[in-house]
Amino acid sequence: MSEPDRALAGRICLVAGASRGLGRGIARALGEAGATVIVTGRSSEAGPRTDQRPETFEDTAREVEAAGGKGHPYRCDHTQEREVDQLVSWCLRRFGRLDAVVDAVWGGNEGYDGERYPDGSAFGAPFWRRPVARLGQSFETSVYAQLLLARAVAPAMVQARQGLIVTVSFDTAGGYLGDVVYDLAQGSMNRLTLAMGHELKPFGVTALGLSPGRVATERVRDAGLATEAFETPAYAGRAVAALLADPDVARHAGQVLHVADLAQSYGFTDRDGRRPERFVPQG
Repeated sequence: MSEPDRALAGRICLVAGASRGLGRGIARALGEAGATVIVTGRSSEAGPRTDQRPETFEDTAREVEAAGGKGHPYRCDHTQEREVDQLVSWCLRRFGRLDAVVDAVWGGNEGYDGERYPDGSAFGAPFWRRPVARLGQSFETSVYAQLLLARAVAPAMVQARQGLIVTVSFDTAGGYLGDVVYDLAQGSMNRLTLAMGHELKPFGVTALGLSPGRVATERVRDAGLATEAFETPAYAGRAVAALLADPDVARHAGQVLHVADLAQSYGFTDRDGRRPERFVPQG
């Protein structure tokens, strides 16, 4: 995608968790391809921001517009069932349908300064030294939030007999991810993707997972870890755009797909023209 071809013009997409990070990169890439993108998050210009960070979902909506798409900001806490239901109802009233929903909600790193979480524990500490409460928070802002959104959008997609649900996670099939809380949360998200893919496929709806590598998000840069990252959020965004434009995307139902593998098969690159290879954890 060196020059966007507007392959997604007219498509209605929802990107959840798009204030920053992978969600923002995906929303922007969909905008580059001409899509209409509803961007959600909790960090707003008019209210509280996660960890007092500067990025907001309104910023992301403007980036979608600047990229050539149509951006619509919407504040939503995706751990609150009522707010999620209201979001989906608004989308369906406003646009009549949702062609694609991308769930990039992940609050597992909130309060992490690059070394410690607010409870004092470190990423990768032995499980007997990790407070159990951290697991509940990670599950609430990952698999629980994922289920709330998918449950809200599925009825309309099933009725229309079309639609794509993409969950951003990290593939656990290659082995342990190096931290008990992170591994359990990601593994649960992937199992839910498998279940959704199996149950939605007979109705023409495709649910799949998307696994990026080490990504240079805003948090990663601010924590001084950018030198350990190999790709930008745009790489995952272009993967989503390619999947949505693929008329045979149903063949991927229930699978967790690697961005690097999709880059090879669909022919897209990261922003700098490179094609980073699949990241393999050394855990």
